[in-house]
Amino acid sequence: MLWFLPSVRPTLQSNDPINVQLTNRIVIARVDELRAQLAEAEAALNVTLDLTATTAMDTAGAWLIVEVQSKIREHGGQCNIVGESAKQSDLLEIVRASIPVKEDAKKERHGVVDWFERVGEATYLAFQALIEILGFFGLVVARLGGLVMHPQRLRVTSLVHHMQEIGLSAIPIVSLMAFLIGVVMAFQGAVQLRQFGAEVFVVDLIAISVLRELGILLTAIIVAGRSGAAFTAAIGSMKMREEVDAMQTLGLDPIEVLVLPRVLALVFVLPLLGFVADVMGLLGGAMMSWIELDVSPGMFKTRLYDSVDVWHYAVGLIKAPFFAVIIGIVGCYEGMKVGGDAESLGRLTSTSVVLSIFLVIVADAMFSIFFALLGV
Repeated sequence: MLWFLPSVRPTLQSNDPINVQLTNRIVIARVDELRAQLAEAEAALNVTLDLTATTAMDTAGAWLIVEVQSKIREHGGQCNIVGESAKQSDLLEIVRASIPVKEDAKKERHGVVDWFERVGEATYLAFQALIEILGFFGLVVARLGGLVMHPQRLRVTSLVHHMQEIGLSAIPIVSLMAFLIGVVMAFQGAVQLRQFGAEVFVVDLIAISVLRELGILLTAIIVAGRSGAAFTAAIGSMKMREEVDAMQTLGLDPIEVLVLPRVLALVFVLPLLGFVADVMGLLGGAMMSWIELDVSPGMFKTRLYDSVDVWHYAVGLIKAPFFAVIIGIVGCYEGMKVGGDAESLGRLTSTSVVLSIFLVIVADAMFSIFFALLGV
């Protein structure tokens, strides 16, 4: 067996047993020197690091010893550390436990079984997320029940502020969107109905589509992208700055202070935005019908009264509070999930928008089936 000090570097074969006796101080000032001297030992397969003659060791020195031992073991060698004192042994264990474990990069697999595995995992995660959202919704409902019992706890200032931000500030974009949708539907309907000489039925097409489906659905999508993302970003920023934790320390309930005013504001405001979208959609459709089909505003109004039942408007109005709850709950839930880094804030804000729009469309489809079964 060959013995050598770190200052001596004989030529060795990688399979020769080596006993390295480390002397004096193994501290940060000597790390570079010791690293160069231990390079020969790192290539061996059987190494013993003897710390009997070591007089002092700091964290940097312990890290060097642990790193050399890890490199030897990575290429299949064996490295033992002997002769260390109790304090040195404790320091080595602390350093060894603090070094992050390298995870092997998983190779992407493309087989059919692997595809089913990925689909199953994604389905399980989606189901788990749905359960968590339902639990968050139940918590909000419970806090709302407490608010009903104690109305003085309602934060009116916050509620009015969010109603202004969600509702009043969104009227221009909602109006423009609905007006253009009405124009497009009238133009496309005119092109198709003119082939059959049924231009007058464009009024039915516009009215039923806008009042029953598109008006409230597109309004909810705009609000999800605008206000839902704002909810996630605002609450997530507070989470990052630990303001939510400070709020809990002061005895304030974040659900009652942050979530309820936003959700209630959405429930109050979204039906009003839906009404604005319906009016502007009909106005855009009437204007394009007048220009493209020579359907005068009076004829449009008469046909609207004769062929469109009030239930078409009521169906859209009934959906609005449900869409509002979905957008508010998802936006606030994703905000509460934000961690301490900006990456999670951006990722969960995007997730909030996508998930809100998806759930709104699913809810709209379920409402369509429900009302169709009722014959409404």
